[in-house]
Amino acid sequence: MEHRRLSGISPPLVLLSAVAGGLAVSTVYFAQPLLDRIAADLAFSPAWAGTIVVATQAGYALGLLLIVPLGDLMDRRRLITAQFAVLTLALIGVGAARSHAMLLAAAALLGTMAVVAQSIVAAAASMATPQQRGKVVGTITSGIISGILLARTVAGPVSDLGGWRSVYFGSACCSLVLAILLYRAFPRSERNAEPRSYHRVILTVFELILQERVLRIRGFIAFLSFFGATVFLTPLILPLTSPPYSLSHSQAGLFGIAGAAGAIAARKAGRWSDNGYAQHTTLAGLALLLLCWLPASFLPLSLWGVALGLLLMDFGLQAVHVANQTLIYRSRPEVQSRLTAAYMLFYSAGSASGGIASTLVYDRAGWMGICLLGACGALFAMIVWAKTDRAEIAHLLTRPSETRQGSLPDYR
Repeated sequence: MEHRRLSGISPPLVLLSAVAGGLAVSTVYFAQPLLDRIAADLAFSPAWAGTIVVATQAGYALGLLLIVPLGDLMDRRRLITAQFAVLTLALIGVGAARSHAMLLAAAALLGTMAVVAQSIVAAAASMATPQQRGKVVGTITSGIISGILLARTVAGPVSDLGGWRSVYFGSACCSLVLAILLYRAFPRSERNAEPRSYHRVILTVFELILQERVLRIRGFIAFLSFFGATVFLTPLILPLTSPPYSLSHSQAGLFGIAGAAGAIAARKAGRWSDNGYAQHTTLAGLALLLLCWLPASFLPLSLWGVALGLLLMDFGLQAVHVANQTLIYRSRPEVQSRLTAAYMLFYSAGSASGGIASTLVYDRAGWMGICLLGACGALFAMIVWAKTDRAEIAHLLTRPSETRQGSLPDYR
């Protein structure tokens, strides 16, 4: 019996894409709860442990710029499976590292290949019809953000059982299996025109940012949203593992489940955006990102407040992220890989900035300072949303199958 088609791809392929995207992006965040153990095992100062995260994030940003746009230049099936194959090698390299330098090199390569999650989003969006693109993107995004939140939950218990290296070796095995499955499941992508040169494809990523107003607005909202999420998650392990709670890494990691429960928000946000409510979905998501800091501020008194805050944060983050992607993909449907790269550069910058800012603020003002910083970021994002060009958004929603003419040259 033939599967019912969902926007040009079968539901099993959408599900496989969500799982693959979640696993790929989770590899970037495995190190965060394991930094102390890695530093002790490789005998380098804990003060240098943060360089692992920096190397991974730097690699991720580089991959967004140099690899994701290749989806507009070559067969996406080959690109995605090749990235997963190299990601497997990078994971093995991290797990086998015997020095700080070797670890940093492998971590940078891991981050560069982990952008395969965004290549998958762009590939799925290209196969979806405009009327259901939000639903497909929302489903895959739910897998990706769930992977980010569950990375801590998985890494802690696995490292307790088999050491921190087992986290990366186990993930390498999963990555190899997914490379094979995705190669068999994804169709070859077709091109209607002869593609431009590689350097031209990379340059147009920046031209899209300069010339697409919707991309700039939605990118800045993404910057602020992921800034706040990283501010929440980065220092959270410190108060949870300190008195009066003194939780173990495994126990603290369980709070990721509370956030991942909000994955349903991505599918809902995709449907609402498809039905013309992207602006309202964005506002609701930003309101949740602001509201989440109220229960989170009760951390010194109750762990339930943290769990509720994580749940609200994930609902809000996924709603905003999917609404953003749905709108930017409507702006230039034929260059979705480059739109993805450009948009995710804002995301990566927000995550990196949030990680740096949260470390400094927590050291000086504690958890209450973190809550104030995160709330200010969400409030600023709401102000940016209020300045959004409503006429431009309405144009994209009422003419979903057309590409605006005259704003950009032919990038294909």
